[in-house]
Amino acid sequence: MKNKFALNIKELRLLAGLKQIDLAKILNTTQRKISYWEIGQIEPDLDTLWLIADFFNITIDELIGREFKIS
Repeated sequence: MKNKFALNIKELRLLAGLKQIDLAKILNTTQRKISYWEIGQIEPDLDTLWLIADFFNITIDELIGREFKIS
């Protein structure tokens, strides 16, 4: 099963109407890396997570699909 980040990055990209190459240019990376992220083969480093979250105006927690449980 794909990790939450892989699912979220693809959904965010599609909702923004971007191709993988478009997002790659925005994030100063390669289309291949975007593809690998989306299939869950690799994950970005922390600095890149910040860039992605900032671009989509969300938190890193939202980006990686972290769920909070409040007791």
